[in-house]
Amino acid sequence: MTMAQLPRRKRRFPAVVSLLLAVLALLLAPLPSSAAESDPGWWNPTARPTPDAQVNVTGEPFKGTDSQGRVRGFVDAHDHIMANEGFGGRLICGKPFSEQGVADALKDCPEHYPDGSLAIFDMVTKGGDGKHDPVGWPTFKDWPAHDSLTHQQNYYANIERAWRGGQRVLVNDLVTNGVICSVYFFKDRSCDEMTAIRLEAQKSYDMQAFIDKMYGGPGKGWFRIVTSSAQARAVIEQGKLAVVLGVETSEPFGCKQVLDIAQCSKADIDKGLDELHQLGVSSMFLCHKFDNALCGVRYDSGALGTAINVGQFLSTGTFWKTEDCRGPEHDNPIGNAVAAQAESQLPKGVSVPTYASGAQCNTRGLTSLGEYAVRGMMKRHMMLEVDHMSVKAADQAFEVLESEAYPGVISSHSWMDSGWTERLYKLGGFAAQYMSVAGPFSAEAKAKEALREKYQVGYGYGTDMNGVGGWPAPRGADAPNPVKYPFRSTDGGSVIDKQVTGERTWDFNTDGAAHYGMVPDWIEDIRNVGGQKVVDDLFAGAESYLRTWGNTEKHESGKNLASGAAASASTTEWWNPFVGFAPAKAVDGDKDTRWASEWKDDQWLQVDLGSTQPVKRVTVDWEAAYAKSYRIELSQDGRTWQTAWSTTAGDGGLDTAWFARTPARYVRIHGLERGTKWGLSLREVGVHSD
Repeated sequence: MTMAQLPRRKRRFPAVVSLLLAVLALLLAPLPSSAAESDPGWWNPTARPTPDAQVNVTGEPFKGTDSQGRVRGFVDAHDHIMANEGFGGRLICGKPFSEQGVADALKDCPEHYPDGSLAIFDMVTKGGDGKHDPVGWPTFKDWPAHDSLTHQQNYYANIERAWRGGQRVLVNDLVTNGVICSVYFFKDRSCDEMTAIRLEAQKSYDMQAFIDKMYGGPGKGWFRIVTSSAQARAVIEQGKLAVVLGVETSEPFGCKQVLDIAQCSKADIDKGLDELHQLGVSSMFLCHKFDNALCGVRYDSGALGTAINVGQFLSTGTFWKTEDCRGPEHDNPIGNAVAAQAESQLPKGVSVPTYASGAQCNTRGLTSLGEYAVRGMMKRHMMLEVDHMSVKAADQAFEVLESEAYPGVISSHSWMDSGWTERLYKLGGFAAQYMSVAGPFSAEAKAKEALREKYQVGYGYGTDMNGVGGWPAPRGADAPNPVKYPFRSTDGGSVIDKQVTGERTWDFNTDGAAHYGMVPDWIEDIRNVGGQKVVDDLFAGAESYLRTWGNTEKHESGKNLASGAAASASTTEWWNPFVGFAPAKAVDGDKDTRWASEWKDDQWLQVDLGSTQPVKRVTVDWEAAYAKSYRIELSQDGRTWQTAWSTTAGDGGLDTAWFARTPARYVRIHGLERGTKWGLSLREVGVHSD
């Protein structure tokens, strides 16, 4: 049959198909240039304030997940967007956003005019020379800068540039310090820490609304504050920035100590944790810079350390106290540097102590109130930041977390002794390194690469911008392997050029990490200096952080099989008729009671679970009298025993023994050698199947 012989309906079919294909081709064809220009892309705002900084990144931000369903992107685990609202309001100069634009946002503090002579904090932290040109827009001659600790580095357009460069998680730690505020000369508000935290939280939401407005309304901007790992994952899959709220203060919940006496109660801690949780806070520090009623701190060094030590004395009546460290982990050396401006504030006849170079550990650890706060955070599924804790406090905090197999532990900016890293990864925690020069940063990243591969985790960085810490200095225009502009983002989808703000063009090679907008440039410098593998590990950070957070949210305390169980012992110490140390005291759920043995070696406590159960973990909470050498022994019949775990280096405190899941009805803590002149004394024993 020829075409002419086909029925009219059949002859029309090819014509219809041809027409549909033509329409489809038009729909899939590139838009004419005029149409493309009218659609700037969802990632570009419809309007910005005037005047404003440029971002100087082109290309659509990546969305979705990889082939295995994992989100991608960099994690800044430690930043302080709203620090200008803390410390009395005049320590950090400038704001992260303003409806009037960059000229209004990035203004220096009034007392810094005309030449920085009254920039007192700069004087303290820069060796007595804090002078600078206070003019911001449009010249920005002297600030922001990698070594200027008092000028706003988190302008929103700078954070936008970091997001466009591949960052997908930013932990915004709400920060203040009542002690620094009280001793600093300039302030325009109260030094109350919770007042500042509330204000910074509100300002964070205000910044989200400010950015939303530029993109057409609520929920449309790229800056998304999240309160759960599921929210964060959804935001990242949309190609946007998940902003997590944390808290870093010196006296949370009013928990300062004065002459070693706590100024807060358990009720204050519960009330404070509940309020922070309601504000949307997901992680926090329990101590920062100064010893408080919860824990001792890991010291600062140099002149800044001396100044902080002075501040501690003025606030609490006590200076830092040191002792020889018990193990290889140690706090930062205090040194004996002079901080004349700060030391001049001490009362007549009082001076900063001289510290022995070998005694590098804080005598203060985690207090009983501190342990209560840790357990309170666990109850609320919050993540604990162990950076800034003394090694003694961090060790004790890890013991509490390990006793519950709790994964919510973060080291966000290199203030935890690196010796605890595997301990953190075993729990399921997340680690990030302080933002430093590319060479040392890469070397430290490579030193822990084997651990990351062992636990299949990514890596993070903590910029700590607005955190008065100092940031990577420029390597110099003539340094080997410099950053070459423009360059492509790690995912390859964006092109990053030098950022321009007014009359100032920023070049990482000569400016270093002067502000947050330099984060993509710094990552490119790491790629040039440290290699692609370091960057790849950082790019896997978002997924690892969300796993830690998600597992923290899902955590449930395992049933303690020993609670209320029948208990017996080799011996029991008799003290007087009114105080008993019977074996049952070690399984009664009350940490104020205890079992105690007679004062000799080879003592044991035995727990009868009532029936055979799978046992995987045993927790042993020692009182002052502990075993240096002891075993965890298991039995199904009470006669034939097998050793599930043992140590010859017991040091007291809270121990957690992990071993392969084993069926047992009877569990015995068998002390072979005492660690003190007394017998053995156990507050509480826990037996768990998980």
